[in-house]
Amino acid sequence: MKNHNRINFLKYTLPLILILLSVQQILAQLYLHTQGKEIVDEHGKKILLRGVGLGNWMLPEGYMWKFGKEGDRPRKIEKVVSDLIGPVKADKFWKSFRSNYIAEADIRRISELGYNSVRPALNARLFLTEGDKNVFIEEGFALLDNLVSWCKKYNLYVIIDMHAAPGGQTGQNIDDSPNNEPELFMNPKNQDLLEKLWIKIAERYKDEPTVAAYDLLNEPLPEMTGAAVKYKDQLIPVYERLIKAIRRVDQKHMITLEGYNWANDWSTFGKHLDDNLIYQFHYYCWNKPDQLNDISQFLEKQQQLNTPVWVGETGEKDNTIYFATTQYFEKNNIGWSFWPWKKLDTKNTPYSINLPAQWNEITAFTENGVKPASTVNSEKIFNEFLENIKLANCVYFPDVVNAMLRQLPVRIEGENYGHDGFGKSYFVKDTLKRSMTYRIKEPVPINVFGKDKSGLCAELVAGEWIISTFNCRTKPLNQVVLRAKALAKPAHITLSVNGISSDLKIGSTDWSELKAVCFKFIPGENQIKVFIRHGTIELDWIDVK
Repeated sequence: MKNHNRINFLKYTLPLILILLSVQQILAQLYLHTQGKEIVDEHGKKILLRGVGLGNWMLPEGYMWKFGKEGDRPRKIEKVVSDLIGPVKADKFWKSFRSNYIAEADIRRISELGYNSVRPALNARLFLTEGDKNVFIEEGFALLDNLVSWCKKYNLYVIIDMHAAPGGQTGQNIDDSPNNEPELFMNPKNQDLLEKLWIKIAERYKDEPTVAAYDLLNEPLPEMTGAAVKYKDQLIPVYERLIKAIRRVDQKHMITLEGYNWANDWSTFGKHLDDNLIYQFHYYCWNKPDQLNDISQFLEKQQQLNTPVWVGETGEKDNTIYFATTQYFEKNNIGWSFWPWKKLDTKNTPYSINLPAQWNEITAFTENGVKPASTVNSEKIFNEFLENIKLANCVYFPDVVNAMLRQLPVRIEGENYGHDGFGKSYFVKDTLKRSMTYRIKEPVPINVFGKDKSGLCAELVAGEWIISTFNCRTKPLNQVVLRAKALAKPAHITLSVNGISSDLKIGSTDWSELKAVCFKFIPGENQIKVFIRHGTIELDWIDVK
């Protein structure tokens, strides 16, 4: 009987398992490449890269540690740790930090939440020694190998980002610049080292489809320091050199190029440097009141070059902007990577690291040079930090994730109606006027309110309407609440979801919250419409719970 069962297993079950494993392997091993303005896989399926940036892991940034000027970049942060606990324990600290800041649990969670890619920020100094004798460092490559292995397991793509090139490409703290100068462009040896490093990376991953692209230089040559004026003519020659070197060993992977001045000046991009290129810009909205920055110049280049465009960094603000920007990008066929996945003591990233109890003693040292009470005390604080960085000990903010993925439960601000244009995402009677703020090229009036002038709302009159969309991955029956006021009471509106309507009366000229009937949503994209039947209203937000 046992032999009979074994024969049946070998004859029927084992082949099925092998087939399933083979299918899984095939699905996980599809190279991405460009096809006109699209990124596609080997089957021609369009892939929109939506991911997170793995900042502060292989390149610690002082602002994510809440450090002062003496701890504003990796080499200074390393000195802080060494000064406080000694070089031997500091070496142990960094190995533990890099093992736990991004671990398999982080990658699994990123995949679970619905992202499809990660962008790890690399410091060349972790992969290649500085000084006269330059040798490769295995620790950096081992970390990257682990990341690629985890991403392969959880079906995520990896965009390898050279955040800090040898010598520095910005002359700022973000690239670990040793002398506050963009020495990559000042010393030919640094360009030799960068080429050597990219060749090593390409040789290592040339047969790995989990790697989507090589990001050759992060945010080179800012204008504010004068670096762009001095060295921008070198940028394209450096890119050409790196592309040529990479293509000698790897003809498969996409390459992504950033403009100078924090990635966003594309004036030097005039000809195709390769047949498998993505052009990249970075997008942050830090204005007060909020302003949805225009991206038309990048869309024009997209048309001119007939190539995909990608946002390598966006974030560092709030949920209103997160919802708005990813909606804006995706409407224009642009993928994005949110920056960063987690950082210390924050509420505007997917995960926040809890602040160690006496962390202010460490930050004070980076500001005024006053050390904590003892080496033992410093070590205790750093050990607590090493525990806190583990994902299981971090605080999760689902509202941040839901905002950028525009999925339930989510708050849709009145100003964040869709981007399909007149008659599709909005209808207003006066199409010649333009909003004074936020979406200044469109005719839906956006008003500023509040004591600190930080609130935004949409103003609509009888007969006008706006439409927003959101994604449903959770329970299909949900409550909708909106916050609005009548400019002259009463006002009447019709709120509809996927064509099912609920009539509401706004009877106050003060802000009030109104509950609509429960709506049944459908899996995938849903549409919500606010139509003004009578009066004039200001719409602050709609909560879909």
